Amino acid sequence: MKQYRAGRPAGSVGTSRKQHARFRRRCGCVLPLVGCLLMSVAHADDAPTQSDFGGTGLWQTPSARMAEDGELALTASHVHPYDRYNISLQPMPWLEAIFRYTAVSNRLYGAHALSGTQSYKDKSIDLKIRLWAESRYLPDLSIGARDVGGTGLFSGEYAVMNKRFGPIDASLGMGWGYVGGRGDIKNPLSVFGDNFNYRPAPVGTVNNAGKFGINHYLHGPTALFGGISYQTPWHWLVLKAEYDGNDYQHEPLKNNLPQNSPINVGAVFRPTRYLDLSLAYERGNTVMFGFTLHTNLAEGTGPTKSLDPPPATRVTTKPTQDPEQVDWANVARELRKNAGIQVSSITRRGREVVVSGEQEQYFYSAKAVGRTARILDNQLGPGIDWFTVVSQLEGLTTAETSVNRQRFNELLDHEIDLTDFRRSAEQNAPTPRSEEVLYSAPLKRVDQSFALVYSQSLGGPDNFLLYQISAVYNLDYHFTPNFWWSGLANVTLFDNYDKFKYDAPSELPRVRTDVRKYITSSTITMPVFQLTGSHQLGNDLYGLAYAGMLESMFGGAGGEVLYRPFGERWAIGTDINWVKQRGYDQDFSFRGYHVVTGHVTGYLDLGGDHDITVALSAGRFLAGDWGATLDVSREFRNGVRMGAYATKTNISAQQFGEGSFDKGIYVSIPFDLLLPRSTTSRSGFVWDPLIRDGGARLAKRYTLYSLTSDRDLDNFNDNLDKVVE
Repeated sequence: MKQYRAGRPAGSVGTSRKQHARFRRRCGCVLPLVGCLLMSVAHADDAPTQSDFGGTGLWQTPSARMAEDGELALTASHVHPYDRYNISLQPMPWLEAIFRYTAVSNRLYGAHALSGTQSYKDKSIDLKIRLWAESRYLPDLSIGARDVGGTGLFSGEYAVMNKRFGPIDASLGMGWGYVGGRGDIKNPLSVFGDNFNYRPAPVGTVNNAGKFGINHYLHGPTALFGGISYQTPWHWLVLKAEYDGNDYQHEPLKNNLPQNSPINVGAVFRPTRYLDLSLAYERGNTVMFGFTLHTNLAEGTGPTKSLDPPPATRVTTKPTQDPEQVDWANVARELRKNAGIQVSSITRRGREVVVSGEQEQYFYSAKAVGRTARILDNQLGPGIDWFTVVSQLEGLTTAETSVNRQRFNELLDHEIDLTDFRRSAEQNAPTPRSEEVLYSAPLKRVDQSFALVYSQSLGGPDNFLLYQISAVYNLDYHFTPNFWWSGLANVTLFDNYDKFKYDAPSELPRVRTDVRKYITSSTITMPVFQLTGSHQLGNDLYGLAYAGMLESMFGGAGGEVLYRPFGERWAIGTDINWVKQRGYDQDFSFRGYHVVTGHVTGYLDLGGDHDITVALSAGRFLAGDWGATLDVSREFRNGVRMGAYATKTNISAQQFGEGSFDKGIYVSIPFDLLLPRSTTSRSGFVWDPLIRDGGARLAKRYTLYSLTSDRDLDNFNDNLDKVVE
């Protein structure tokens, strides 16, 4: 039976800049993304339409087209007996990724005692790559594969090309497997061997689900497919017709279907800029209907920040007072209120005033720097030429950003443009220098927050949707800037986890597959109760130590060291932890299992137009297995991040169980794009469907790479225009 990953009991939505360093990405909540789809306004009216399977295409067949860079689409379609729920991502201009749940309505999930009358659920991942884009004479050409990481029930590969003729977009392709199920032509690859003429049956078993079956790809009989998409004179109406390459006589689960015609026809209605409604007649005997919500996350700028305080009004007569005469305590309060900086100190270096502190409100650092410069300019006489903001987080100093006072005022007065101003803005590594202390703020000891959190699990054998709504209280108490206690309390308000009865089988220590017991044993839990200390070991070297209840399932002690040279796009770090399994009630009790776990991780930001980050981590996991995790992600200039990861360890696929190895796709979106008030919080969704014990890592509350995120200078440079907001 399948076991799906439950949503995080806490921290799954609305993690702040500081909390973003505390919680793992695996939040399991789709509501923030749906909200983003509904609220965003960035969408192209001529965006390619989605197929029944998700991804750009006609009805049952894919096309070579790609959506706009950064596109995200949520598609639901029904054509008996299949209900398909798809999320499509366009992380690169040439790469499309889709993850999907398929409900087979005329087949039962499993034993009635466990699943009742719930229909069978299948999950899958699709990938499509564009080899070249359309030109005057050449068509778009793409290759792709469906169901590359699931059971393989609907697996198929294809090559397809598209050419546009005015309002008509024509496609022609060749498919293998489910895409070419008609099998009416011989596999052209058989010239390389007769084995290409035969395709093994779909995997379709728990033990093999999730494998990448190389012996399946491009094997077996093939079929041609294709069709046209016609953009009518009315922008809200698109007509589509296709020749289907499948004959539905080899359906999975012995679910063969009648097909009266291979021609599928229908229409897409676009009543708004973010919604497509689809209606089609398929197989010559069946009606299909569906809808798509889509938006471009890369282009989103969010709503007007009507709830933000306006920038400080510039005084017409500049003050003549020296820095020593300024009421810096009052300035610090204004900086917190208007620039979002929780000030720790204000100092002077000759003709430069330096503000050090934590940013607690503005996601875009340029916006905070600009507001700081306005406030300081109103307070200081002509003896100061530079304003500098030093970024700090949990006692660690990461970067300093300086703007020239005169050039900043010239920018505000429209005497120079942003390009000229950029030459006078500097970012440097913080280094010890002789400074005159103008103001030292009292330590902010208490940091607390309260939130309602929704978490969920999709596609499990107990029930398709298991959900939980909780009240979460977070409290941090700082003894010093570098030493603090953190606590997290979680109270379940509403859930349907009484239906959560299934525990996945495991041949490894149960470090994660006991999740049901951790979620259902107590209404009130304490996921985190931890002491943490940070230390600046050098200009580019950072350290972290921690002990206590480190996450919902494990407590113990550990430490981390990170070397992240300023101005470079790489970093390397290591952590080691001794942890013991916690009691199911998530209190102060422990169970018998303990392990030493840790990893060495290298980070490489490839930069360029696409800002791709690659992280490779190798070490020992919670179940005692050894292996590595590869994480590849792209961050757009507005902070939206799309990525994927995979973990492979020294345990066999059989020992791991269904899925064969850990893998997932994720999206992280700044709440700043959704709300009328600036915020550093983020929302995320991870398609991370299987709980397994292999490849499991400690869900640390803090990581040094996140705590030092201001060493990535792209946020400031890519959004420098916000310095005037």
